[in-house]
Amino acid sequence: MGMREDDLRAMIVAAFPDAEVTITDLAGDNDHYAAHVVSATFRGMTRVAQHKAVYAALGGRMGGELHALQLTTAIPS
Repeated sequence: MGMREDDLRAMIVAAFPDAEVTITDLAGDNDHYAAHVVSATFRGMTRVAQHKAVYAALGGRMGGELHALQLTTAIPS
């Protein structure tokens, strides 16, 4: 099934409007992505909390439409 890159980006930006989001399709199958998300919203959050917030923004699509997401997060400098 898979998820389009634009849909993945839109879901992340909807949750983090200030985010700079870089998405890479790792396998060319719309099912395995890498995402780098930079947002001021992450300030004061642990890395684990940042990742949980991004996964929450995906609304339970992990393991269904989206099989794998290699996620990195950061705070703008």
